[in-house]
Amino acid sequence: MMTQQLSDAELAGQPAAYWTGVAYESLIAFTRARHAEHGFTQPQFWLLRNLSKNDLLPDGDGLTMPELQQAMSSYLRAEDDLDAEARALLERGWLTRGEEGRLRITDAGEEARVALSDTLRRSEPKSTRVSMMPTTSRPSKYSGS
Repeated sequence: MMTQQLSDAELAGQPAAYWTGVAYESLIAFTRARHAEHGFTQPQFWLLRNLSKNDLLPDGDGLTMPELQQAMSSYLRAEDDLDAEARALLERGWLTRGEEGRLRITDAGEEARVALSDTLRRSEPKSTRVSMMPTTSRPSKYSGS
């Protein structure tokens, strides 16, 4: 993918939608890199979450791949291959495939989901947390100062 280089003046003239897109892509890249540091992918974590009775699947009855695709349709990216991600989790013993192709999380998968979630939460650097407060002492036109 070719990245277009814009001058400072061109960047300054970009609409808010441009900057929203840049922020979105940066957050996705950061999040996926954090997952990779811990030996799994973001889609694998989503699979575990969507199949856990302790998280997003209260009945714990498992889901088929089309049901998982539908459940995750609002946040899957074009490059995400859920079939390949599920195969990797099956090989790890974190998922099983039962009747009618229903995927279910195993006890090992549930332990991994909890551990991965806890690890990511604990390892989040404070510098990545967003603050709505200004970071300088200069008066802001929005602060009433």
